[in-house]
Amino acid sequence: MIRTFSVLLIFQCLGEGLVYLFGWPVPGPVIGMLLLFCYLLWQKQEAARLAPGVQELLRHLSLLFIPAGVGIMVHGKMVLDQWLPLTAALVISTAISIVVTACCVRYWQK
Repeated sequence: MIRTFSVLLIFQCLGEGLVYLFGWPVPGPVIGMLLLFCYLLWQKQEAARLAPGVQELLRHLSLLFIPAGVGIMVHGKMVLDQWLPLTAALVISTAISIVVTACCVRYWQK
């Protein structure tokens, strides 16, 4: 578990460092996840070693939504004032995600 958490943290820090160094307009953790993805494609046996720790972290994934829920409750008036752009962003991003997922599934099923 500590090894898994360390690997995830190292890749997140690498992503943050690259974003800071190059000034990319993408969150560091996103870059870190892309780097981790590439690393796991390159080192396939590493995925098997990380799997037990990742499964344990996924069991507690719901805890990561607590800060978002608290933020919505604390800034409820702002959410109500901005409901239209928020709803539009949610609907559009969900539609894009569904289309991209369908394209990927179709591509990999061939």
